[in-house]
Amino acid sequence: MTATNGQAIPFLDLVTPHRQLEEELVAAFREALQSAAFIGGAQVDGFEREFAAYCGTKYCVGVANGTDAVRFALMASGVGKGDAVITVSHTFIATVEAISQSGAETEFVDIDDKTYCMSPSALSAYLQGCKKDPQTGRPLGRRTGKPIKAVVPVHLYGQVADMDAILDVARQYNLLVVEDACQAQGSEYRSAKDGWKRAGSFGKAGAFSFYPGKNLGACGEAGAVTTDDEQVARTIKMLREHGQVQKYYHDLEGYNGRLDAIQAAFLRIKLRHLETWNGQRRTAAARYRELLANVPGVVLPAEAENSKGIYHLFVIRTDDREGLGQHLKEQNIHTGLHYPLPVHLQNCYKAWGYQKGSLPVTEKAALEILSLPMFPGLTAEQQDRVAAGIGTFPGLVSGTVSASR
Repeated sequence: MTATNGQAIPFLDLVTPHRQLEEELVAAFREALQSAAFIGGAQVDGFEREFAAYCGTKYCVGVANGTDAVRFALMASGVGKGDAVITVSHTFIATVEAISQSGAETEFVDIDDKTYCMSPSALSAYLQGCKKDPQTGRPLGRRTGKPIKAVVPVHLYGQVADMDAILDVARQYNLLVVEDACQAQGSEYRSAKDGWKRAGSFGKAGAFSFYPGKNLGACGEAGAVTTDDEQVARTIKMLREHGQVQKYYHDLEGYNGRLDAIQAAFLRIKLRHLETWNGQRRTAAARYRELLANVPGVVLPAEAENSKGIYHLFVIRTDDREGLGQHLKEQNIHTGLHYPLPVHLQNCYKAWGYQKGSLPVTEKAALEILSLPMFPGLTAEQQDRVAAGIGTFPGLVSGTVSASR
């Protein structure tokens, strides 16, 4: 039976910020109609310039979506057929789709138990156990037997992976690093060498999604790649537009992967508010920590000391995740699962031969995680209701989750 106590608390509120920005967004749309500038042009150029400056990179190339961003970043960095790429299974499937679509094959390593991002120690241990390609000296993927060319760490839930350690391992094995920063618009990490830097500025390239639910979201599909490498940027510009260097002259076979000018205009407006919105998410995350600090059987998300997350998601862990989710639903509180089944166990990848137990940390997390409501404008009263709902769930006991952390 569904409870009727209180108005519904959405998992994500996309209505309020668009209502607040409605006049600006409509004006941008009207300008596009009056100019008929729908593809490329000043709005795309402006967004690329502004987002590159925001991320602290020399270049940004707008593309159609986050999947294209990861795929084009890999391809422009030289990854393709005959290569293997290491990533994590605790991610949205688009990370792996992009690797496959680049022509490469995927090898998985496990995640860190606290941050849910790629574990540098798991990456190092995996590579140490690989055979070497006698011609190139590159490690050979254990599943594919293909030379490993790149590593794709995923900055999951808005927290940057441990990039110092990952980059150190990558350098030892002469591997490229392409960041999947699709959930990390504005996330920061303190590098021992360079100090605080934003996601998308550490590797060869960084891939972003601006799907509407992201911290910086378009009003439709959109994505971008950031990089300091001029050749990578130039190649992505060709890839996104059928391989053209100028109209009807094609240096390579490309794709239709352009960023729409209208979406670029919307993103330019929203980018001006991103720091405020991210700050509101961090404030909400801190308040959740206070409210849930003493609830038995609940593990709160960990934020590394050298990381400043943007809390794209606020993900807790508990033994009875399904029961707690249903309990909150009955109180008109909506939650999410990110993600309930790891990529290596998905039906579409059965032929790869991964079995349960292949990635134990990933698999355990997938059974216990629950994403609580998180968005700019989340009120103290809404958070109080969420915390009260969690606190009244009879299934919460101090069990294996809290004992294991």
